[in-house]
Amino acid sequence: MNRCPTCGTTYPDDARFCTRDGTRLLTPAGDTAMTPPLGSPVIGDSGSMSRVTPPRPTTPASRGDSVTPLTHFNLTGKTLQGRYEVVKKVGEGGMSFVYLANDVSTRERYAIKVLSAALSQDANAMARLRREASLGMRLAHPNVCHIIRLGETEDGLVYVVMPFVEGEILADRTNRRGHIPLNETVRLLRDMAAGLNVAHDLKIVHRDLKPENIMVCTRPDGTDYAVVMDFGLAKERKAGAELQKLTATGIILGTPEFMSPEQLRGKPLDARTDIYSLALMTYEMLTGKLPFQGRTQQEMMIARLRSEPTPLRKMRPELDFPEAVERVLAKAMQRNPDERYQTTCEFSDAFTAAAAERAALPGTNTLAADGGLLGKLFGR
Repeated sequence: MNRCPTCGTTYPDDARFCTRDGTRLLTPAGDTAMTPPLGSPVIGDSGSMSRVTPPRPTTPASRGDSVTPLTHFNLTGKTLQGRYEVVKKVGEGGMSFVYLANDVSTRERYAIKVLSAALSQDANAMARLRREASLGMRLAHPNVCHIIRLGETEDGLVYVVMPFVEGEILADRTNRRGHIPLNETVRLLRDMAAGLNVAHDLKIVHRDLKPENIMVCTRPDGTDYAVVMDFGLAKERKAGAELQKLTATGIILGTPEFMSPEQLRGKPLDARTDIYSLALMTYEMLTGKLPFQGRTQQEMMIARLRSEPTPLRKMRPELDFPEAVERVLAKAMQRNPDERYQTTCEFSDAFTAAAAERAALPGTNTLAADGGLLGKLFGR
């Protein structure tokens, strides 16, 4: 059973948030580690994580999706395309296995995501994988885990090659620490916004932004940065006939806790739906809670359609957030997309400026010392 750290209420294992106060639930420490789902961040060997957060339920892409179980196979020790030497399996999900591989020449590490043998015969699954690969290969950016190439083994197993991303899932970091400090949230938000901006410039909407799809990595100098993962639900705004077949009319794709109002209504989506989800994630980083309350998940979804979010400073008054930060988040969470920020960079710039206001107040300029205010807020 999962437990709310605020009120102590217990919930089934698949629950993620307390329906009374919106707090993210804690999983008992004795839980067995779980392997990542398809497209989830690949966890390295550094020991930075003891557990991968189970994914929230996601609605199916199509009524006709295959539910064929994974068939066991092992690529360990094989070399793909004469270049990628498979070291070991590091995870599996509903329709793929994930392996760690080394480049035989450079020894650079890669993640190899392989579609299960059974599902490789499924036309819908293959179409989704090809679409994910075609989008992913256009998203090369330091803050995006992009797909490098699509390949196929001699015995017909289809796979994609991605950078091996090592770090801690944002959901686990927030769970572990309760909330993320404002200056650290600024840096992570700017990273996520930069990566998403590249996708949006290519007319690609992520549609499934959530803390489980963000990896917090560490550079050699010890500074952290965020990487947006799993564009498996990504959709070009001008969808082709093949994608229209994959996404049946009226079927909503995404994760309920972080869906925008227009996504909940099944309306056409653009970059502003990612901005809304990014704002919810930012709110959760700062408070450890979600801004909409309800006794059930359905009530929480309805609240996003009809109610206003709980003001940031009311949710966690003891953290003394600047009023400007609250205003920025409120704008980014407007129900009407036209009333939000129109780009992720516009949102992150406004948030950065708002966060700097507290540091500039007399007697609170602790960030300005030792390297300067801007260096502390956005420094690498």
